[in-house]
Amino acid sequence: MISNTYHTGVLLLGIYSLVACTDHYVSEKSLVTMSEQTTDVEGSEQKNPFFSESSLYFQYPPFDRIENGHYQPAFEAGMKQQLAEIAEINSQDEPPTVENTLVLLELSGRLLSRVSSVFYGMTSAHTNATLREIEADMAPRLSAHRDRILLDPVLFSRIEALYFQRDILNLDSETLRLIGETYREFVRAGAELSVEEKEKLRAINIELSELITRFSQNVMDEARARAIVVDTREELAGLTDAEIQSAADTAEVRGEEGKFVIPLLNTTQQPYLAVLENRDLRERIFKTSFARGSDGGDYDNLDIVSQTALLRSQKAQLLGFANHAEYILSNQTAKTVVAVNERLAFLTLQAIANARNEAADLQEIIDAEGGFFELAAWDWDFYSEKVRQERYAFDTAQLEPYFELDNVLQKGVFYAATQIYGLTFRERFDLPIYQDDVRVFEVFDHDGVTLSLFIFDPYARDNKRGGAWMSAYRNQSHLDDSRSIVANHINISKPPEGQVTLLSFEEVTTMFHEFGHALHGMFSNVIYPSFAGTRVPRDFVEYPSQVNEMWSIWPEVLRNYAQHYISGEPIPTELLDNLLEAQRFNQGYETTEYLAASIIDQALHQLGPEEIPLSDELEQFEYDALASEGADLATVPPRYRLAYFSHIMGGYSAGYYSYIWSEVMDADTVEWFKENGGMLRKNGEHFRETLLSKGGSEEAMALFRNFRGREADVEPLLERRGLN
Repeated sequence: MISNTYHTGVLLLGIYSLVACTDHYVSEKSLVTMSEQTTDVEGSEQKNPFFSESSLYFQYPPFDRIENGHYQPAFEAGMKQQLAEIAEINSQDEPPTVENTLVLLELSGRLLSRVSSVFYGMTSAHTNATLREIEADMAPRLSAHRDRILLDPVLFSRIEALYFQRDILNLDSETLRLIGETYREFVRAGAELSVEEKEKLRAINIELSELITRFSQNVMDEARARAIVVDTREELAGLTDAEIQSAADTAEVRGEEGKFVIPLLNTTQQPYLAVLENRDLRERIFKTSFARGSDGGDYDNLDIVSQTALLRSQKAQLLGFANHAEYILSNQTAKTVVAVNERLAFLTLQAIANARNEAADLQEIIDAEGGFFELAAWDWDFYSEKVRQERYAFDTAQLEPYFELDNVLQKGVFYAATQIYGLTFRERFDLPIYQDDVRVFEVFDHDGVTLSLFIFDPYARDNKRGGAWMSAYRNQSHLDDSRSIVANHINISKPPEGQVTLLSFEEVTTMFHEFGHALHGMFSNVIYPSFAGTRVPRDFVEYPSQVNEMWSIWPEVLRNYAQHYISGEPIPTELLDNLLEAQRFNQGYETTEYLAASIIDQALHQLGPEEIPLSDELEQFEYDALASEGADLATVPPRYRLAYFSHIMGGYSAGYYSYIWSEVMDADTVEWFKENGGMLRKNGEHFRETLLSKGGSEEAMALFRNFRGREADVEPLLERRGLN
């Protein structure tokens, strides 16, 4: 997500792993795999492509054959089939073994896995009215299906028996971990509850699934409905001709001929606020974005947020925890709410001090220009660009001609992976795609053997959710000899026809970030699908992707891809030096807006059921939560507000802190690479072998210690963000 952004969204049984980065999403431990054995469902495989494994390379999804009408029947047949497989496990007379219980459980749900990975990929990246109806209909049914498995007393008794005899079974370490993690997953899902308590839990889970689906659909609908319509070209002073033409084209598509339309992205602040000279327009854009989901209109999400928080808190207490945050954090590397609160408070104090200093600098610019107004939130990005120009002798607009999309992808992102890991890439034009802008690449390992398939979906669309994320259409596993198919989805504005795509530097780092998630999936080398790739704790999953961002500013890599899109000349040395020198610029603001959102997330999810604010109390609750930490700066709004905070309505609930938590390890890892010679193949191999390839097959912090040789040091993070 992300400059430090995301991902969450837990799909049924973790079938589908989705990592979002400007909105990052990641599933919890999976019980269902991407095993792709042929499945014949009542002889219908000729009509519905999901009813049999794909015949394409690596069992790549047959996007050209998939129709809207295929999803519902495949979901229904997949659930029926998986329940039959569970019944077979339960009906065995033999005592439970790894092979007759856990392995069969890992391999169950093949059809459901196929349809889920594609369906939820499309509802995020390429949805339509029919898919949205199916999504709303299937959410409670899939929740009930998940509970039928996780709350099955017979199945749990077999898993429990294995768990309590695990130490005498002489198992390899990964299998031993599979027993422990599967047992804990069932317990955390409520397997030890009474019959009456299980019924309460089922009802809560169904209602939560419905609420979360409604929330996500509201966010997407409102982003389209509230796009900013501008009447005249003059109001757009500060935008490039290409950006203005893109706004005109968008307006024409929406039936607003002769006008201009600026789409809204998912964050509070919007990219064009950095360049638009018209202060009234900046204010209108900001206030429209800030008010999303909270004005009582068709897309108001406040009641959904309140109900969701209440149900989560009730569920946590049903499972023996004080609140939802305690329940979530007990399964993360952070472990406790105390640890998270202390980290956030420590960083917030210093970040706010820096942000106040930065605000004073911006006010000086305003006053010097005779602005006669106080700095407001919609002014920050605009005037910070002026300070950047003054201090570092460049503005971000100077960089864009050197960041052409394909150069960044192939000479930057791919080049770095070649240098550090020995990977090579070849574009495939023979595999079907779901949208014309999507590209597919075959990824070869250092020995020339195909490692993975990589899908690249760069452009924003009305039917694509905001942010940036990685998803997996297939996960690696030795159990069923599967290799990964991973995708990166980004929301770059598409230029007018015939013009090249030039990126902001933030979009460049986002591409490197998301590819870090992709590498985590590609390098997976585990036996069991439950541990594949990014199936790690939520506050660990951002770490490898944040590490990959380092290569975006590594001089050797930057010089290779930062070439002028017309002349081909490399970025001037002076401009490059100024860019690198400015890396800590505006970090007070950026850190504070991120921490503000994290504080709100924790504040809401650390409440007991009786403390949850009602819908009309949520806005005051947000303010009070920030004020209690001294983070209530009017000029630095939270990156997300509750009404459009998609991360925490999905898999990042009580988990948005994960980005800064992971960044401690990331910054320390960057120091390790520098200490050991930088971009060397031996360094990449060490990182891959000790950490990236392990997925969730070992405890997350043990993987870091295996790589680094010690615990993580917070000092590199403080230095990077100017907080020391």
